[in-house]
Amino acid sequence: MNNEEINEKIIGIFTYITKSKGIKGKIKKEPEDFIVEEIPIYPKPLNGKYTIARVTSKNWETNRLIEKLANELQISSNSIGYAGIKDKRAITTQLMSFPVDIEKLKKINIKDVKIEILYKSSKPIYSGKLIGNRFHIIIRDIKGSEEDVRKLINEIKEIGGFPNFFGIQRFGIARPITHIVGKYIIKNEIEKAIMAYIANPIEGEDEESYEARKFLEETLDFEKALEIYPKKLVFERRIINYLSKHPNKWKEALLTLPKNLIRIFLHAYQSYLFNKILSYRIEEGLPINKALEGDIVITWDREIVIQSYNGIYVNKRNIEKINKQIMKNKCFPSGAIVGYNLRLAEGKMGEIEERVIEEEGIEEDEFRLPHMPEFACKAMRRILIVPLKEIKWKIEDKNLYLQFTLPKGCYATSLLREIMKADIFSY
Repeated sequence: MNNEEINEKIIGIFTYITKSKGIKGKIKKEPEDFIVEEIPIYPKPLNGKYTIARVTSKNWETNRLIEKLANELQISSNSIGYAGIKDKRAITTQLMSFPVDIEKLKKINIKDVKIEILYKSSKPIYSGKLIGNRFHIIIRDIKGSEEDVRKLINEIKEIGGFPNFFGIQRFGIARPITHIVGKYIIKNEIEKAIMAYIANPIEGEDEESYEARKFLEETLDFEKALEIYPKKLVFERRIINYLSKHPNKWKEALLTLPKNLIRIFLHAYQSYLFNKILSYRIEEGLPINKALEGDIVITWDREIVIQSYNGIYVNKRNIEKINKQIMKNKCFPSGAIVGYNLRLAEGKMGEIEERVIEEEGIEEDEFRLPHMPEFACKAMRRILIVPLKEIKWKIEDKNLYLQFTLPKGCYATSLLREIMKADIFSY
């Protein structure tokens, strides 16, 4: 696959909600251009087994950082707690928990990683347990004017937010293939899943990695591949090493990966399906800031609930009341995160959801993963629109500076793409 073949359609996105022209530009030219600060939920300080720390990293993808920390501490990567996956090419600050003594954690020294030890607790950090994220972002070399930016921001404010797409980071920026791997796992085509992950050369990544993947795809020589694969491809090398010693043990090779990484593959495919559902809704001119009959809305009280197993069906009797609540940001229309125990919408939204499932040739029960039941993927609903309460911006020397806060589970790049309308590699 080459760069010309890669666009947002590959991750299920093929439309915009805004009509104004984009300003182009590029983010993440430098890690300092994309600063993310987690707004965490702190576990109670108690004299327990976990050390709670604030970890700031530069140019570290979360899974690889967790793996490095685990190796340094000589503990399982699955035992390190964190709330959310962060971008690689960025400076990120997030809360983590470690089942080790404070003194042991103090000794860790990793390049471009700062560990600020806070306290001990009897509770770890759990996935998803955060309020949101603060972003400080620079879009460089923009083509638009101050008036162009103002029109775009005003349009987003008039809509009440932006589409809640899963951003490119969910799928891999240089190699957007995690959802492809996930679908093969769900279909119990494990060999295809592994080869899509460890081989499958894609133009755009560094030459050494590209050539190594190309060699393995063409030869299936795992012993030789292990000699030439870059050391930084930690997880790929782990699988290759296993297969070099245990030929054709594909499932066992996959299970050498951290459990959270396998779940990322599966959830990426669910994310891809959601992106398609949301894209079709926008493309067909259906509102995302207003409920239609047959929709399922997600309600919230004290905090924004982005995804939920529950929801309220919209009908003739309650639609007026629900749309008044949507205007107050008290509830939001949702789309399906396809999995088992799926609650499909009715009406026009239900037709869209059924269409996507049919196009993909996937069945609800396949998400139970009978061949790997511990990774079964339950269905959920996800809100279609991200309310944007405040955004600060200024232009200096053809660079756009942005500050905003988003709820957990929402992607800054889904906002930025509405403003930039650039190619997929600009994000």
